[in-house]
Order: sequence, then structure tokens, then C-alpha cells
Amino acid sequence: MPTTVADICSAIERLWPMSGAEQWDAAGLLCGDPTSTVSSVHLAVDAVPDVADEAIALGAELLLVHHPLLLRGVTTIAEDGFKGAVLARLIRGGCALVSAHTNADTVETGTSAELAYRIGLVEAMPIVVGDSPHRGTGRVGRLAEPTTLGRLARQLGDLLPATASGIRVSGEFDRRIETVALCGGAGDAFLAEPAVLGADVYITSDLRFHPASAFREDARLVGGPALIDVSHWASEWLWLDTAAEELRAQLPSITVTVSDLRTDPWDFTIVQ
Repeated sequence: MPTTVADICSAIERLWPMSGAEQWDAAGLLCGDPTSTVSSVHLAVDAVPDVADEAIALGAELLLVHHPLLLRGVTTIAEDGFKGAVLARLIRGGCALVSAHTNADTVETGTSAELAYRIGLVEAMPIVVGDSPHRGTGRVGRLAEPTTLGRLARQLGDLLPATASGIRVSGEFDRRIETVALCGGAGDAFLAEPAVLGADVYITSDLRFHPASAFREDARLVGGPALIDVSHWASEWLWLDTAAEELRAQLPSITVTVSDLRTDPWDFTIVQ
């Protein structure tokens, strides 16, 4: 029996159940015929025109992305806007579009868990526990051997794909680091979580000025973690290889490829 879009969606549900998604999320099948046959799946963080073109050029019949294309409401999908352009190209190319977003963040092998594994955290647990003790948002654990804030930041620079924004750090270069809290993607909503406040450093993305400034000054007054801000795209791109391996195990007859196109929005930085 040929594998269909519906079969791929069922495998995605087994790996990253929608029960773990946030209520505000818009993950799942966005476009495509559930009965269409699929022999190749392409993975990426973002559904942008270049990624859609790449998937079609590779012959993929399904594009699986992390970020939902229509997370915010739209009133048009005209092709003079990027969302309409993406959908039109995929539909014309016979390629379905599916997102695994917060449902892929919370599982044991999700985005934050992968980042924790790559930097060598042991006994890592969720910052905010979900529907089981090992599922939930973010991760907190300890390094097998303590390091310094500067060395950890350099490790992240070597681990993550290069982006113009690089690695931003708040804290002393030689500060001792053993307990690490992290959240792949935007994580300033968890700055006040006890697991974050009890860590030596918090690694996340998209830290805004006022929350980061207040957090830094509180930490200087009463103690608290250092901050490391990394690229949102880069922190979640690491998960794609693991997701691809899990999909191949679920559907061994399907070809699964991973995009290495950089969809981080920044092109260059002027260092002052």
C-alpha cells in the first residue's frame, strides 16, 4: 500500500502528539490532500519561499516545518505576500505542508531536549512539566563537568549554525557554570520560573531589552543566572536531524531530507 499524507500525519501524531501543543498553536496539516501519495518528506524550521522551492526541487510531496505558516490570522493568501506565495508554490508543486510546533517542543526528544543533549546536560528535566514528568517546556540539568560562561558561549558558537546575530551573553566571562536551564526558541516567558532562577545560566532566544535588563539587574542585586541569547532559528534547527531519524524509523520506505537553508532573518552585523 502506498504511503499517504494521512499516514505521514499519523506518524507525526505518534511522535509529537497534538495533546502536547499549546492551545494557541496552529500545528498540523495546513495544505494538501490527505489521500495523496507521499514517497519523500523534506524537513525545515520555516516555510518560506526558498524552502518551498527546495522541497519541490527535491521531489518532496510533503514539507514538514517547525513553525506554523498561519500561526497568526491572515485575510489574504495573494501571491504578492510571502505566505500566499509559499502556499501557491507548494500546491502547484503537489507538496503538502505540515507543522510540528509546540507539540514537538515538549517531547523527550524535542527541540529543547536536543539542545540540552548537544551541550552535554545530564539529568535534564523540563522547566515546566507537561503531561508526564519527562515532557514539558524547556530543560534544566547539570553539566558533567563545570565550565565557565565564556567557554559555554564558545561551545554554543561551535555547535549552532552560524548566524549574523551570533551569541549574546550577559554575565562575567569567567563565571562558573554547572546548572543550565534552556529553552529552544523564544523563552523570555519563563524567566521567572523557579528552575530558571535556580540555574547558573539560562540559554534561550529572542530576549527583549526590558525583560533581559530587569532580569540582569535583579540577578546582580540578589543573585541569579547569567543569560545567553542565541538565534531562534539556529536553536531549533538542531532538532531537524533527530526528527528526520524518528520519521525514518516510523516510515522506512519514505525518503526524508533535511534543509540546511538559513532562514534566520538577519544577514549581517556591524560590531561596534
